[in-house]
This record gives sequence, structure tokens and C-alpha cells, in this order.
Amino acid sequence: MFVRLVYESFRRQQRRKLLAGAAITLGVTVATAMIAVATDIGDKINRELRTIGANLVVTPQEDSLDVELGGVNLKPPSDGAFLNEADLPKIKGIFWHNNITGFAPMLPVTAAVEHAGRRQDATLLGTYFAKQLKYGTEVFTTGVRNTHPWWKVSGSWPNDDSGDVLVGERLAAQLDNKPGDTLNISGRQVKVSGILSSGGAEDDEIVAPLSLAQQFLGKPGAVRRVYVSALTKPEDAFARRDPKSLSGAIYDRWYCTPYPQAIALQLTEAIPHSNATQIRQVSQNEGAVLTRIEGLIFLITLAALFASALAVSAAMATTIFERRAEVGLMKALGAGKLIVASVFFAEAALLALLGGIAGFGIGTVLAHQIGHSIFNSDIAIPPVLLPVILAIAVIVTFAGSAAAIRRAVKLDPVFALRGEL
Repeated sequence: MFVRLVYESFRRQQRRKLLAGAAITLGVTVATAMIAVATDIGDKINRELRTIGANLVVTPQEDSLDVELGGVNLKPPSDGAFLNEADLPKIKGIFWHNNITGFAPMLPVTAAVEHAGRRQDATLLGTYFAKQLKYGTEVFTTGVRNTHPWWKVSGSWPNDDSGDVLVGERLAAQLDNKPGDTLNISGRQVKVSGILSSGGAEDDEIVAPLSLAQQFLGKPGAVRRVYVSALTKPEDAFARRDPKSLSGAIYDRWYCTPYPQAIALQLTEAIPHSNATQIRQVSQNEGAVLTRIEGLIFLITLAALFASALAVSAAMATTIFERRAEVGLMKALGAGKLIVASVFFAEAALLALLGGIAGFGIGTVLAHQIGHSIFNSDIAIPPVLLPVILAIAVIVTFAGSAAAIRRAVKLDPVFALRGEL
């Protein structure tokens, strides 16, 4: 009899049930898509934000050591020490090596540029453009074309094994250089392969392969600093804890989480005599953007589920009003409040499951569309999301139905059978 009551309710009130089911489906669709995007959004947004530039910098350990005596800094006034270029592939050997999207060494050198019969000093910046390196069996390509994607070149990029250079657009305007010209740097003729526009200090510099800068400096294998671009997790209270104060499993958890500080520590351990730090302007801005996007997704999901609950509440209130005589008859025949409530809750649960399954399917398609249109990649849908979504659908439906069902169980059978409330 119980099953027949539920079945007859769906058969005789198809339109009403269809409207309530559509509301549940719509809310669950939005919830499925938003939750799927939220669970898979971290790495994708981090990859998009990598266009901001590197978020970690590695410098020689000596540069971080300040010796003061009586308020006087005794650090020698020099250009500092150097890192060894041969150690750079070790960056791909750290625990979070898959999170390293690229790195670019930098070696600034002061050089004399001859132009129109006069000489002027300019900074020659040595770096990798798209250098192929190998660590163990892994072969990878890295350089400023990965870490500085906003650099624009008119002409062509130099080859890392060549002697060609890029000239910053402001310096090129002074020297009247264009792609294909020859430039005399400290008595050496080099070819200008392109004009660089970076919007920064590089527009006044000459950017060359790292090996060429090392030749001008007379220090083979020297690197002044390394910019590293890594996918990281935004800082939280646990990330800001001093790793020296942690021990055991707590330290392992901190070390094995891709916080900027944790990756910086691993870089320091991988490269001898180095000190790695995060570029806070970049890392903090990334964390703020990700937090705000996740907050927006949460509000959209909450609004969609709230709207669904309101629609279900309205549909259930109308249903109970139309079925008040049926409720009165059930109570007159001896049905208690629990039996009456269980009938309506069973209908609500069945409606929630049907709407939840339909919403999950449509939401999965919507999530994939969002991934392709915004991130140009698929959004992964974890299998555990289905029971979570069904649970959410049931909770929302019960929440929307509770007030109407509460009124139903309080109906007086005498007034209900007479069509009065």
C-alpha cells in the first residue's frame, strides 16, 4: 500500500512533480558543475596565473648573509657570488619537480656598445631562451619563453647555442637597431636577431644567450640568479609555520605540500650554496585570486541550491493543499503522523534521486564545457562526486519540503475531509 501511494502520487500529479524535479535538476546541475570546477580549478588557475611570471627566485647563499658590526654593514661591495650552471638541472630532481613549469637563469654583465663612433655602457643580460636540458632520463626545455611569456620579440628569438642577441626596444631606438643588424659589443660583432619589448628594465638592455654573457664576464658556468615558475598552493596558517619548529609527521606534511615556502626549501637543498625565496607579490596575488574565485563558486552553488529549495517548497505546499482530503482520510483510518510524513518524505526522496541523477549528468557536461571554453582542457569528475551530489539533492529537497510536510501531519482529519484547513 505504501509503495502504491507513492506511485499514484507520481502518476496523478505528473505536472507538479515534473516542475519540482526540474527545479531540483537545475540546482543540482549548477552544483555539480561548480563543485567539479572547484575541485579541479587549483592547478588550472595556477597554470593560467603562470603568465604573471616566475614566483620563486634562487640566488647565491652569500647574497643573503649580512654581517654588521656596530651598525656598519661589513658585506663587501661586490656583485656577489655565483651559482653553478651545471647544478640547474637538479631543479627537476626535487620532490615537486612536476610542479616546476620552467626556470630561467640570469647573468647581467656590463658591456661597452660602440655606436656612431662613440662608446656607451649597457647591460648585457645572459639567459636561456628555450634551452634543452636533461636530468636523469628526463629531457625538458626551459627558459624565458616559459617563465616570461609577456616578452614580445619583433624578429626572431636567438638560438641558445648561437651568438645572436635581442636588443631592448628603448635601447634599439637609441642605437637605431633593427632585426638583422650587426652590433659591436666590447669589440665583438654580434647579430641582432630581434627587438625585445618587455615593459621592464630589459627594454634598456641587451639580452643574449647565457654562454655569451659568461664569455664576456670571463666566468664559464656562472649564474647570478634563477627565476623559477612553479605551481603552488596558496598560503594558509599552516604554510606560514617555521619548518624548523616542526618535527615528525607534521614536518613531512608541510614538506610534502606544494606551498611556495616548501618548494623554495627544496630548491635550496637541491642547488648547492643557494638561497631560494618566493616572490611575494606574485605568490600572494595568486592566492588572493584563487580564494576569491573559489568564494564566487561557493556563492553561485549556494544560490542555485537555495532557489531549488524554494521551488520544491512551493511545489510541495501546493501538492499537500490539493491532497488534504487524502491526508485526512489516512489519519481517519488510523495512520499516525510518522506514516503520513514518511509518505511525503519518500516522494521527496525519490524526486531528489531522479533529479539528482539527471542534474549530475547535465552538470558533468556543463563542467566539461566550462573546462574547454575557459581553461582549454577537461575538468576531471571524481567518482565520489555522484553520491555527494545525490546527498545534496536529498538534503535540499527535504529542506524545501519540511515546512509543508509539517503542516500536513498537523492537519485535523475532520476539517481536512470537509475540505477545510
